[in-house]
Amino acid sequence: MTHSRKNKGVCSGKTTVDLDENGIIRHIEVDYGCDGNLQGVCRLLEGRPAAEAIPLIAGIRCEDKSTSCPHQISLCLQEALEKLP
Repeated sequence: MTHSRKNKGVCSGKTTVDLDENGIIRHIEVDYGCDGNLQGVCRLLEGRPAAEAIPLIAGIRCEDKSTSCPHQISLCLQEALEKLP
């Protein structure tokens, strides 16, 4: 199941996640942002259960912002999990 979410308050524009029927992260793609860092974060999360990944990255802040690209990924993962049957 693929789910996309427009990011808010960060440099990246959109996050797209693909979960299997058990909530395992198959793939994450983030449009724009710090390419190398986001590729690393996404690769580290792929293959993990979304429910396990979310608390690892939720609440991370970027500089003086109240959010970050990893936090935006966690929000997208949470929304995707809620859509699973």
